Amino acid sequence: MYITKRESNGVIIILNVLLIIIAVLLFGLIIFIHELGHFVTAKLSGITVHEFAIGMGPTLIHFQKGETKYALRLLPIGGFCAMEGEDEESDDPGAFGNKPVWKRILVVIMGGVMNIVLGLVLMIILLAQQPAFSSTTVAQFMDNASSQATGLQVGDQFLSVDGYKILSQRDLSYALATAEDFTLDMEVLRNGEKVTLKNVTFASKEQDGQKILQLDFYVAPIEKNLGTLLHQAGAETVSTVRMVWSGLAGLVTGRYGLNDMAGPVGAADVIGQAVSVGLETNFLEAFNNLLMIMVIITVNLGIVNLLPLPALDGGRLVFLIVEAIRRKPVPAKYEGWVHAAGFALLIGLMLLVTFSDVLRIATGSGLGG
Repeated sequence: MYITKRESNGVIIILNVLLIIIAVLLFGLIIFIHELGHFVTAKLSGITVHEFAIGMGPTLIHFQKGETKYALRLLPIGGFCAMEGEDEESDDPGAFGNKPVWKRILVVIMGGVMNIVLGLVLMIILLAQQPAFSSTTVAQFMDNASSQATGLQVGDQFLSVDGYKILSQRDLSYALATAEDFTLDMEVLRNGEKVTLKNVTFASKEQDGQKILQLDFYVAPIEKNLGTLLHQAGAETVSTVRMVWSGLAGLVTGRYGLNDMAGPVGAADVIGQAVSVGLETNFLEAFNNLLMIMVIITVNLGIVNLLPLPALDGGRLVFLIVEAIRRKPVPAKYEGWVHAAGFALLIGLMLLVTFSDVLRIATGSGLGG
């Protein structure tokens, strides 16, 4: 018995369709968890919630339970939790603006917090499949290793690379992958003492037309048990959060440009590439690649939403902190104007990034060159 090429292509198409469905469901889960954080905290705080919606645009299905309408909307690009008195003055005792400021702060931040918690849960699912975990301690060098010749030794535990603190193997991979050259300064723990290593050199290799750092050592494994699983999941989630912050800092300082950003179209393209690479091995590998991308997306969403920018949760948080300090709320109309202007700028940025994504996919180069 053998499988024809046509049958093989059919199986691949079915698997791809299945993975697309899973990706859409995971995107929905990310949005759902975010809005659920706002919703549950609002309900517990006695705030009237008029609508809890997943998706934007026209309503597909909905039902009413008590004071709240629960809806699924057409466009899977977001969601919302519409609360009484959220953007206007209201005399309703259940209005958002009539609750103590600390309760409102909790309502605002819990969306982002829940996204980071979801990232932790997904990370546990990923790591639970591994037979062991990677440490940050050098166990062995490859033949003629440049890093060994320039100061690194077996048993060294990485503490920092070019100033980037190393808490997990993911930190180590990120620090080495984003190094601007192949000669690095490091701090390691050697025989119980901190040792600073200057000018540790790595060889480079060509990949996709670019020179990248070539690893020349292996790290020691960590035995898998419940304790190490939870510790590693926590450490790697924290590392993912730090990666997001580092990326944002790179955008601000100019290290990264528009071409390094991705919107929904770019994210879909990355997911497609990761799934295709995974399917070359098996379905589980493709699913795990998808799951890892979802970890990054949900952590990104959680952090970016808490940035002090108008129209985001972090922008509302700034107004609440100002209110807590001055013991007097900023007039709702002024806050509304700021958020409206921020929302317009946010939509403009999303359109710009989406256009760059399409251009990059079509021509190989986005607006950033």
